[in-house]
Amino acid sequence: MKLSFNMEDVSQIVVGSAALAIPISFSEEAWSIGATLPFFKLLLVFFLSMAFLSFFAYESVFQANIKYRVPVFIARIFFAYTIAGIVVALILFSLDKFPLLSEPVIALKRLIVVTMPASMGAIIVDGFDKE
Repeated sequence: MKLSFNMEDVSQIVVGSAALAIPISFSEEAWSIGATLPFFKLLLVFFLSMAFLSFFAYESVFQANIKYRVPVFIARIFFAYTIAGIVVALILFSLDKFPLLSEPVIALKRLIVVTMPASMGAIIVDGFDKE
């Protein structure tokens, strides 16, 4: 039983998140939604991301067996979302669509909007090698 989180896991999360973040980050619709989405809907997107990640990780990565591994399960979700967010931030920054210093609220909104699908790609690729 694998209980660690290593560089192989990080690389899988980076590649999985980039696979979905790259095409979505190039979309003007994502930039627009990220700029105009109300705060409540933004929170809903974030919580849906967490729910989808948790459900997939529970059923597929951990095969519905987290009895003694709850901390590992929670860490896996946290790391998948965080690393996906970093990948999205780097991509949006490179496209000059992440105005963190001039418009931090819009940058954060775009980050959350694009990280939702990117985090799903991350956890799916991470799930290729079961716990």
